[in-house]
Amino acid sequence: MSIFVEINIKADLDDLWSKTQVPGLHQRWDLRFTSIEYLPRESDSHPQKFLYSTRIGFGLKISGEGESVATRDSADGSRTSALKFWSDDPKSLILQGSGYWRYIPAKNGIRFLTWYDYSTRFGALGRAIDLLIFRRLLGWATAWSFDRLRLWLEKRIEPALSLERSLIYGICRVAIAFVWIYHGLVPKLIFQSPDELAMLRAAGMSPTSLLSTLGVIGWLEVTLGLLFLLAWRARVLFVVNIVLMLFALSVVALTSPQYLVAAFNPVTLNVMAIVLSVIGFIVGKDLPSAKACKRRQAEIKS
Repeated sequence: MSIFVEINIKADLDDLWSKTQVPGLHQRWDLRFTSIEYLPRESDSHPQKFLYSTRIGFGLKISGEGESVATRDSADGSRTSALKFWSDDPKSLILQGSGYWRYIPAKNGIRFLTWYDYSTRFGALGRAIDLLIFRRLLGWATAWSFDRLRLWLEKRIEPALSLERSLIYGICRVAIAFVWIYHGLVPKLIFQSPDELAMLRAAGMSPTSLLSTLGVIGWLEVTLGLLFLLAWRARVLFVVNIVLMLFALSVVALTSPQYLVAAFNPVTLNVMAIVLSVIGFIVGKDLPSAKACKRRQAEIKS
């Protein structure tokens, strides 16, 4: 159950080393930490001690300590940074742990990888929370942060910008998913709105097939909404959404134009959904993804 993450980064080794070893640079890309502070070092032979903290919301933060020993250059050209960490903060699930970072030169860049493990507090409850939720989230956050670091080094995309774009992208997808799922479930599958039936009738549907057609459309809309949540990286869904919104608006304009001037009309809804799709499509390029990383040591090739 230890955490392992590896990613290949096309960057200079010294640049990658500084982005990960200098506290002010490290905290900019690593989602797991809000701040990292190095303490004065007694001598080069002593481990580098540091303090770290992570904000968890509502004005609260979790603090901890650690120490690292870095090997700058090995015989094969790789570098290693081993560390121990612990927390006396009673809010921290992590009690103590250890791990390492490795920087391995390769033909197409640097293989940057980490392995770490830790013990928890709060007894059996803490172990259960860690196994079911926390460790999975921590592994995802590590991988997502590694890809954010890659984008910073390879494409010069600032880590703060990557986070902002990811949030905007997520808001657009969730909002569009909500629209499709709501309009599929509420007025079509659950309540079978008279307005929905009237628009189908105006479009030429047979009276005997109105309810079944409305049900099929409702399930298709729910399915599209779920796709926006499940196929999270599929930017093409934004294009599909734009086409469908334009098509639906055209059908209403041709068959039931009276609804275009009604309160809560399809013009405002469809145009807003189109705008969200355009925004989502634009910001969805070059976003960090945990899937860009290897998560199992068995995947490493010697």
